[in-house]
Amino acid sequence: MVKGSAGLSTTHLKHLFSISSLVVAVLSTAIVSANGQVNVTQYHNHSSRDGLYIDPAFTQGAAGNLTRDLGFDGTIVGDVYAQPLYVDNGPNGRPTIIAVTESNNVYALDAVEGSIIWQRNVGDPVPLEDLPCPPKLETMGITGTPVVDLASRALFLDAMVTPDGGTTKQHLILSLNLDTGVTNPGWPVDVEATATYNGRIFRAKIQQQRPALAIVDNILYVGYGSMQDCDLYHGWLVGVPINNPASVTAWAAGTSTGTHGGAIWGVGGIASDGNDPFVTTGNTFDTGGIWDGGEAVIRFQPGPIFSGDPSDYWAPTNWFDNLDQFNLDLGSSGPLLVDVPGATPSSLIVAMGKDGHAYLLDRSNLGGITDPVASAQVSDSGIDILNAAATYRTNQGTYVAFRGSGHSLSAFGITAANPPGIISRWSVPGNACGSPFATSTDGISNMIVWVVGAGGDQHLHGYDGDTGAVIYAGSDPIAGTHSYNTTGIVARGRIYVGTDGKVYAFIVPGGTPTPTPSATPTATATASATPSATPTPSATPTATPISTATPTPTISPSPSITPTATPRLTPRPHPTRRPRPTPPPRP
Repeated sequence: MVKGSAGLSTTHLKHLFSISSLVVAVLSTAIVSANGQVNVTQYHNHSSRDGLYIDPAFTQGAAGNLTRDLGFDGTIVGDVYAQPLYVDNGPNGRPTIIAVTESNNVYALDAVEGSIIWQRNVGDPVPLEDLPCPPKLETMGITGTPVVDLASRALFLDAMVTPDGGTTKQHLILSLNLDTGVTNPGWPVDVEATATYNGRIFRAKIQQQRPALAIVDNILYVGYGSMQDCDLYHGWLVGVPINNPASVTAWAAGTSTGTHGGAIWGVGGIASDGNDPFVTTGNTFDTGGIWDGGEAVIRFQPGPIFSGDPSDYWAPTNWFDNLDQFNLDLGSSGPLLVDVPGATPSSLIVAMGKDGHAYLLDRSNLGGITDPVASAQVSDSGIDILNAAATYRTNQGTYVAFRGSGHSLSAFGITAANPPGIISRWSVPGNACGSPFATSTDGISNMIVWVVGAGGDQHLHGYDGDTGAVIYAGSDPIAGTHSYNTTGIVARGRIYVGTDGKVYAFIVPGGTPTPTPSATPTATATASATPSATPTPSATPTATPISTATPTPTISPSPSITPTATPRLTPRPHPTRRPRPTPPPRP
């Protein structure tokens, strides 16, 4: 059995410096331009995955009068699980929404009108019937949220494609020109042809790409998990230098003899402190109690390279006899990087899993297999915490908003103590929701937590960040949402939500003006480009309008969470031990 350690090796002192980098990055979000939040280039707005958007237009008073912008078209083709992105200075200087679908369609939409600037199909998606392992989707195409690199004006994404009608399945990592949609030179990267680790070869047909992509120090990171724990899958983290896509580095969990699993599958994907990427992993199989990368928060050095040092990973002491045995994945919610002024330690990672617990970890020294800095049971029932949580700070303290008991919105606080603790704050029961996000006028004031009632009433809701009181009492229904996957973004007085077949836009009264396009033209295109590596067929999608309905009322919040002081080390009574799959022999 691998043992945890509280020691910090000198080879990892550089992580102490990365803490100050993240603090500077977080504090810089409080410096707001007069025009509000601009450029949403990645999932939940920042590499910490905090989900916080600063926009002076979103006072609590104005947000209460939010309305859907009926003049915004937003029609697209395909199911949507990824968060949209926003670029202030898009093609021809136009403010632009980027949306992707499971049909492998990529769109650049005008952020004011919702009209199509350019569209691109990057290859035929893989139908459910052509996959040996059944995903929870009808079609496998683009699932994870892409990432934009503004310096190179490139959009990066992963698409599952078939070039021959379903016989061959590929995961292609693509780089598209942000202004035209054309594939950049040297791309795409065929993951199965390039990714190996510890004798294991990436097998595209059994791996799903759900977690959001990230760029850290000019390396693109893409995480992969399973299709419902089928076959001999692994949790993969693939690194591709954006300036040298021919140089691919990969890491995989569960690669010791006879083991597999450890999926990277939380929708929030890869988080970063500006220097190193962090991931959470899920359950592993047939380990015999010897830890092999599963049920953990892991920090990687650039590459990705995993040091194996206990300061670079954390797994709960019950990872094997409880989490692995009862399918209570820690990986159901990605790592959330949080700084808590006055706490010791103050630079933290929040991890949450399907066991209903939240954990606080010391970001400078994760500790190996050991007790966390603090933990609490924050969900009344198991298998509820599947989400990307959001974090924010007000004058009342530091909060984490998440999808908790009954799949409804909840929030807990992190105390500024030595050590910090987890305390109940508020909950909004009875309305299933997607992953939350937050707005503030300056990073502290007018804090509002937003959720879409995905799997519930299909409405957008807004709640006071300190109390959970209703700020926005519900939108027109938003069709085509998906459970914990659906979330929104904020830019220039608007909220955008991507759903099946449509991007919706909501606007606050007197919202900040959208910029006038710049005088410097950039090329645009509506035709598909031929990839430079593995060619895939292209198509022009046909738009389908979505109808709207009348609003329905929301539910007032009431208190909920009861924290506990220590990790739960005994199995919950309600889960049943899941049967181990009988996998086919390794190829």
